[in-house]
Amino acid sequence: MKIRNLEIATLRIKEAINNEEQIFIYGDSDMDGVTSVIILEEAINNLSSLYRKKIPKIIVAFPDRNEEGYGLNEEVLAFLNKKKGKGKALLITLDCGITNVLEVKKAKKLGFEVMIVDHHKVLEDIPEADIIVDPKHPLDESFFKEYANAGLTFKLVEELLQDKMSSYLKSDFIELVMLATIADMMAEEEENQKWIYEGLANLEKTQRPAILASIAVLDPASSKRELVGKIISIFNTIKMEDHKIITYDFMKCNDLEKAKEIARELLLDTEERQAEIRALTENLKEELKSSQLNIIFEGSKNYRPDYLGAVASRLVGYFNKPVFLYSQKEEISRGTVRVPKGMDAVKAMTFSKDILLMYGGHAPAAGFTIANDKLEEFKERLIKYFI
Repeated sequence: MKIRNLEIATLRIKEAINNEEQIFIYGDSDMDGVTSVIILEEAINNLSSLYRKKIPKIIVAFPDRNEEGYGLNEEVLAFLNKKKGKGKALLITLDCGITNVLEVKKAKKLGFEVMIVDHHKVLEDIPEADIIVDPKHPLDESFFKEYANAGLTFKLVEELLQDKMSSYLKSDFIELVMLATIADMMAEEEENQKWIYEGLANLEKTQRPAILASIAVLDPASSKRELVGKIISIFNTIKMEDHKIITYDFMKCNDLEKAKEIARELLLDTEERQAEIRALTENLKEELKSSQLNIIFEGSKNYRPDYLGAVASRLVGYFNKPVFLYSQKEEISRGTVRVPKGMDAVKAMTFSKDILLMYGGHAPAAGFTIANDKLEEFKERLIKYFI
């Protein structure tokens, strides 16, 4: 059985192309989000040219994780609203949106029609979007649920292009799906396994300058799997300008020499970031080694949000405890959660949903936003939950 609403989403996108509507694509700022945006954007452009329609001016945007956190938010809605004209406007969220109940409501009030394409866990409160494509939706009866969002987006564009998808375009998209599936640590089974196998094989003949450039600046002696891990690591930057992340421009770059310049810049940024992640991890290991608590719950105004996932993953591996790390702002804190195998981070936070401003993600890895005056209460509830 097909993923719920896949055909409906396809028809709506075709309608937008035919009517030359404004299309806004908003994706998360990580590898999965960026590749999802590129796959859908390039598929729409490809189909528009086949229809002999004017190539739509697609507005692409990403969240500034350091300032805005994850998902759809008021700042980006204000940014997108300034770009919106008077006609119909279709807003498609990729790798986010399924927990943004209030933000989707606001987007619709601003005149956007909202389509959510997300692979994250669906909570009790479901946004009132016009179309939702999420295998984890309670009404979805499809067999496989563990796609990366890029894989889910690829399923969408397969439906969109059908026999109009060239073998070249398909191979190119599968490379991106492979990178996203490995980066998001999705289950390597069913279609995921096939895409990873094909994507790794395609690396030898890739035509995308960003991937060629990444391979050129990395250790060519690495195995394919090691090489992919290193490529993913240089995509972990969240350098932003005007809601556009540098890795999106890098992946879209058509000039190999320019792509090599960006790859070298990203590699330096990666080395600096990894040094800071190691330092923070070691400091926390030392500080927490005598803690008797059943969880790790730590935050600071000095913590950079883009480091917390990597640090939390290392701490879970070292202490074998649920880890909640947060970056504290003036009034709110945004946090990252990692839990040992067999635990469910999202379910754990569900019992504190009345004090959380936002939460969601996957069972092993999730995130939250909370008012600072609720941090201690949240901590106490989590301690009780994990007893």
